[in-house]
Amino acid sequence: MTAPDLILAGAKVRTLDPARPYATAVAVRDGVITAVGDESDVRDWRGPGTEVIPLAGAHLVPGLVDAHSHPVWGLDMATGVDLSGVTEIAGLRSALAGAERTDGWVLGYGLDHNVFGGRPVDRALVEDVLGNTPAFLRLYDGHSALADGAALAAAGVTGARAFTQRSQVVCDADGRPTGHLVEHAAMDLVARVAPRPSYAARRERLVGLLTAMAATGLTGAHVMDAGDAELVGAVARETVLPVRLRFAPWCMPGAGEADLAELIAGQGRGGRHWVVDGVKFFMDGTVEGGTAWLEHADCHGQGTAAFWPDPRAYAAAVRRLHAAGVRTATHAIGDAAVRHVLDVVAGLGAGGRGRHRVEHIETVPDALLPRFAELGVAASMQPPHTAYTRADGTDEWSRRLGGARAGRAWRLRDLRDAGATVALGSDWPIAHYDVRAVLADARTPRGAASGRAGLTGLEALEGCTTHAARAAGEDGSAGRIAVGHRADLTVLGLDPVDAPPDELAEAPVRLTVTGGHVTHHGRP
Repeated sequence: MTAPDLILAGAKVRTLDPARPYATAVAVRDGVITAVGDESDVRDWRGPGTEVIPLAGAHLVPGLVDAHSHPVWGLDMATGVDLSGVTEIAGLRSALAGAERTDGWVLGYGLDHNVFGGRPVDRALVEDVLGNTPAFLRLYDGHSALADGAALAAAGVTGARAFTQRSQVVCDADGRPTGHLVEHAAMDLVARVAPRPSYAARRERLVGLLTAMAATGLTGAHVMDAGDAELVGAVARETVLPVRLRFAPWCMPGAGEADLAELIAGQGRGGRHWVVDGVKFFMDGTVEGGTAWLEHADCHGQGTAAFWPDPRAYAAAVRRLHAAGVRTATHAIGDAAVRHVLDVVAGLGAGGRGRHRVEHIETVPDALLPRFAELGVAASMQPPHTAYTRADGTDEWSRRLGGARAGRAWRLRDLRDAGATVALGSDWPIAHYDVRAVLADARTPRGAASGRAGLTGLEALEGCTTHAARAAGEDGSAGRIAVGHRADLTVLGLDPVDAPPDELAEAPVRLTVTGGHVTHHGRP
């Protein structure tokens, strides 16, 4: 064979390739794996220009992938003061009183619904500490925000609005906006007038973020939004993207034939380590925000409507994209939303197998579990989200659903047992991007899911490798260490299959390789 560019030698290689499960050396050329073998093969493989990296018994696995992330759109979302550590109203008031101003605004993100203790989200709780400073605070779920009076005035929001999607400017009995903005269209009213980082700042943050992601062992991410093609393309031309990005632009309610044609035409656009492949839909919102589509109303009488006011229009859009060969991913958290997506895919016939996926799936009844495997629909789930709930059921998510539905939380184990493809991710910036935590939480779910059995170490690893590849239609070129597959590789100081979950979450990352490029080199 032609001499490789790179050889990783002296490793404990877990290939996830049934033809050769284990090895000790891997050779790479032009971003592709060219040989998998043993330490004794290295002398024959290497050429005068080959770089050989000795791994001294470290654990080499296929490159870890975050199957649901927002590393570009999330740059705007995760702007301002980090409110994720706030646990009650007094702490929120204190954080806002001392918050740094951004172009005269207070911006914040990561605010937990549980801070409000079941009370309505209302600007009256914080306005006195803000004075006349406009404030725009995103709640952790990314589907709702709190804006104060000054921010609402800047956006010209004085009362309720009508939207083509399930969004709401929440108002009190007198028609006064409370500042609670539910779902994207309502939040966008204020977001579009709030300060936004400059292009230069966003570029710097993107490179820094992707570099930090690679330092946790990530080699790829399924990006569930359109991102920013100009920004990503420019960075990719100037340097090697440390994390491979696959973008799925949004298709929103009201999309017509011209919109669908544009989404179809954009497929395949990309550059080195990035590509547009797929389309993202929303069938509902979030449990905490009252917008998850449920078979029966939540404890506040909410959750009985889909994000698409006419779910049949969603089905028509999916059929149009499917006919054009476009893969789809649909956000569906509630049981009714999940059921509807599965029904739509069932209507596509056998040609729909393996080309569509459902994101989140936070609560589903037994009857829906086998349908994922039957229809070839991938289940894309985010184990770190379980940390926003509590085992005793006192959190907003559990209270809204009630005991029975909360008892069906994040059924990772049950979906795997039912034969489903289960891809794992973080949903950054909703949860931290550290892929080691994704693996650990998949094995020991927290909060409302803590009473459930988690995945095995091998199944969790598959969720970020072989199953992630299958969910993206890449199982023939990614997710395993095999000749001809992409050279996306992760090297850890601990075995991700056998190490205890708490130790795995802190495992040293020795090396990250994306497309044959070393994107992170940790301490030996």
